[in-house]
Amino acid sequence: MAGLQEHFKVDYKSVLPLTNNIIRGNKFRITILSELLIRLEYSETGLFEDRPTELVQSRNFPEVKFERKEDSTFVTIETSYFQLTYRKEAPFAGPRMTPDQNLRINLKNTDKFWYFNHPEVRNFGGTSYSLDGADGNARYNKGLYSTDGFVSIDDSNSLIFNEDGSLGKRSDTRIDTYVFMYRRDFGACLRDYFKLTGYPSLIPRYALGVWWNKTVEYNAKDLEKLVYQFTKYRIPVSIIMLGNNWHRQNPRMKSGLSFDERLFKRPKRITDFLHSKNIRFAVKVNPLEGISPKEDYFLPYKAATRQTEEGILPFNVFNPNIVEAYLDYLIHPLMNYGVDFFWIDYNNPNDLASLRALTHYHFNDFKQIQNRRGITFARNGLLAAHRYPIQYTGETIVSWKNLQMLPQYNSTASNLGLSWISNDIGGFKLGTEDGELYSRFVQFGCFSPILRLSSDDGKYYKREPWKWDITTQSVTAQYMRLRHSLIPYIYSEAYRYTKTGLPLVQPLYYRYPEIYDEPLYKNEYHFGSQLFVAPITTKGDPIMDRTVVKLFLPEGTWYDFTNGKRYTGGRRYTTFYKREDYPVFAKAGTIIPMAILDEKDLNNTTPPKDMEIQVFPGASSSYELYEDDGLSSLFEKGFFIVTGIDYTYQKNNFTVTIRPLAGKSGIIPKFRSYRIRFRNTKEPDEIIIHVGDEKVKGEVTYNDENDFIVELPAISTLKQITVNLKGKNIEIDGLRLVNDDFDSILNDLPIKTETKNVIGEILFSDKSIQEKRIQVRKLRRLGINQKYITLFLKLLEYMAEV
Repeated sequence: MAGLQEHFKVDYKSVLPLTNNIIRGNKFRITILSELLIRLEYSETGLFEDRPTELVQSRNFPEVKFERKEDSTFVTIETSYFQLTYRKEAPFAGPRMTPDQNLRINLKNTDKFWYFNHPEVRNFGGTSYSLDGADGNARYNKGLYSTDGFVSIDDSNSLIFNEDGSLGKRSDTRIDTYVFMYRRDFGACLRDYFKLTGYPSLIPRYALGVWWNKTVEYNAKDLEKLVYQFTKYRIPVSIIMLGNNWHRQNPRMKSGLSFDERLFKRPKRITDFLHSKNIRFAVKVNPLEGISPKEDYFLPYKAATRQTEEGILPFNVFNPNIVEAYLDYLIHPLMNYGVDFFWIDYNNPNDLASLRALTHYHFNDFKQIQNRRGITFARNGLLAAHRYPIQYTGETIVSWKNLQMLPQYNSTASNLGLSWISNDIGGFKLGTEDGELYSRFVQFGCFSPILRLSSDDGKYYKREPWKWDITTQSVTAQYMRLRHSLIPYIYSEAYRYTKTGLPLVQPLYYRYPEIYDEPLYKNEYHFGSQLFVAPITTKGDPIMDRTVVKLFLPEGTWYDFTNGKRYTGGRRYTTFYKREDYPVFAKAGTIIPMAILDEKDLNNTTPPKDMEIQVFPGASSSYELYEDDGLSSLFEKGFFIVTGIDYTYQKNNFTVTIRPLAGKSGIIPKFRSYRIRFRNTKEPDEIIIHVGDEKVKGEVTYNDENDFIVELPAISTLKQITVNLKGKNIEIDGLRLVNDDFDSILNDLPIKTETKNVIGEILFSDKSIQEKRIQVRKLRRLGINQKYITLFLKLLEYMAEV
């Protein structure tokens, strides 16, 4: 065996920095990579590292304009962001009392400065290796975002990529640190970080659908029945994952790499069946446990690796011959059977280097297959994990504490430049199954990077929506369908992340740092460029049958994504949500492209033939819908299409224009029907539609509650479409009034109608809150249960806040 194949090789020349950006002495080397990014190296031997590392893929930045002043003792370097002063040849770390004596970097236009071994206590953290066993007590690692305006990354101990693509250790000890001095320009920090470490990978489109993962010993018939149940209840699913029970069992190992013929006599048949239903298939592997003699191709694997041991063979992920044999004789046969990707289940926080190496080889192995885009599923290796999606957050507890923990935890992923975080939706193990908890988990999953239903083995873990009561079943099915409808939007945002580095999920504190420590609002986040989410993570009030949510909305005008209620931003609100509702908001002018699901092919995640475009009033805007085949790497060669969607907002005059902007034809359906939903809009006096230069008639128009709909039949996706609405007072104000919420709560209570009239007169009168409290307490005389009186008093407290 000759080692790793050609597609693993590394181009060393592309890694090297420009010589003009380097300042070097006998024991130090300083590289100014950009106006805000510096590389600091110190070596007693005078030897420095030019090869790529696990973290760093390129130091080939453009030439930087900087001022350099130097004498026999000091060198000073200055850009628009920082001023660095270094005592030449001295160790970077200064004395304890004056730690900046040898090296100091001032952040210009601030009073902040960095020195070697700076504690960086204002760092907001980033996601950790995993949340295994966590129940509300998340662990965090260092991230890139800090209110200090700077952060350092130590690359001194990272493994090195050899030219053949194998990984090795450095030959000596040296300091190798990167310092980002970005002030409040975190976007610039991310751009330089991705330039240094590699831009995020674009995940396959099917990964944005609903995943299924339950640690059950499924056989082929079980999987067919499972798919039938999803179809029966009209719930989409795009990926099915199998845990440790799919392979031949060895009593000394959990893992395996060959199908158990007792469960899958003809593996290709079941994968063909799943693919025919537009479902992808993944299995769990962990070769680091060793390679069992029970594997199908054990003998040729053993011969290729030249191992002489008997029984289970040790697996060394740093031996290129072993890695290549593993891929050729153990992984590729599974891919030939139809396995789409692999869940790497190496769970050892003390050996992250092995996890990172195995993930790297699995992901890059896809490079040899043009029609298969790379994807892996593994715990967070912590170094440039954005190159290897998807990151698995580990086995969490079934509990409200767990749900309360996840939104903030997922948001901190953006502090490491990560987007593709996958939680166990519903919780994985232990705890108590609860319909409301499961519903809120699924709703959160709908507006998370990945929606993966997951649990341990066990009859009473209910991740199947159809095993719940009708309310839970209805709500969870609704949001799983919504997730698949949102794929055109989420995939466009995924491409934006790949090209610009702006993460899919961004925490509120990027714009409002003071929110970081506020428990009421720290879980809120932006979901892509258009939506804002205030997740529900607490149990509802059983009396009012609502969950009380206190939320803060950023500046601007916002609309509830579900009911269109209008909110003024920059304010705090107390809101009330039924089980089927969820706090998701769209800013004025928001454009959301959505798929209209094909009821005969719900699992299909490819670019849809029928699409709904939702537009919210209040501002003009534009959006770029990105589409490609969703599977291959051909998009890197220009095989994609970008469709521009423009919304021109004027008083009583709304226009939507859809037009191809860039790319190639033949990528998406040749013809597409559109449902354009003008949110909070009455029927206009005039509707003008053009397809190309031709004015057309015969469209279907109608009102749907507070929205006006224009439906257009199949139209060429290469032509421009313009829809213009005109009329007097066609915009519905939709201002959210708290009294409407209270009236809705009162309306749903099981109280006599005549009594409700009395209560309504009290609650909605012009009297003071104190007077209303007195009258509410007197309701006992009408025989009203104390629990309702307590509820009305609580509502008055909320009313007083307003």
